Amino acid sequence: MSDIDSAPIPQGELALQTIAMPKDTNANGDIFGGWLLSQMDIAGSITATEVAGGRVATVAIDGMAFLTPVHVGAVVTCYCDVLEIGRSSIRIVVEVWINSKHDGDPLKVTEGEFVFVAIDEKGRTRAINP
Repeated sequence: MSDIDSAPIPQGELALQTIAMPKDTNANGDIFGGWLLSQMDIAGSITATEVAGGRVATVAIDGMAFLTPVHVGAVVTCYCDVLEIGRSSIRIVVEVWINSKHDGDPLKVTEGEFVFVAIDEKGRTRAINP
């Protein structure tokens, strides 16, 4: 995973963009971390499905830290960067960004490393065709 510097920019390709809605908040009015994690999983699976040429399953998530809360109405943008393609697995870093509620500047919310495996129609691991 990358270090967060003083003027970070998104790494990887745009994979998903959505809006944080009121139904996705905790008691303090911030977006649930679990909702954000699910959006990251969706974004990663979109990228992994393209790489694998078919169905994939999430097998691991590593190294998440939330840097700033996500407010209702924020446009949540997920970027994916493929780190490694194995025989049947794909390792992807998913970054989440929003625009600041105050000045519109881009803010990095979190990142995490996701591992997906390619699976066949019976749910068994399959090789990824290059």
